Amino acid sequence: MLSPGAQRQKKASNTDNKKGKNNMECNKERNLKNCNCTYEPCPRKGICCDCITYHKKLGELPACFFDDSAEKTYDRSIGHFVRLNR
Repeated sequence: MLSPGAQRQKKASNTDNKKGKNNMECNKERNLKNCNCTYEPCPRKGICCDCITYHKKLGELPACFFDDSAEKTYDRSIGHFVRLNR
């Protein structure tokens, strides 16, 4: 038996698929247009699911959560984000 959250997710997925949408496809080119990460050797640029997973493991947020000046500090900590957004 699925949990209520899993049931909602499955229902939403089925609804999207009926409309011809597949939310699991990565659109790297579109994502890159909105990516403000300035870390040049980053292999995850434009692959948001990989970026979020990577930063979550480190207890951080991805660059896109910060404005350009804050992002350039490379302090992606949740504490930094909270201090900036009080």
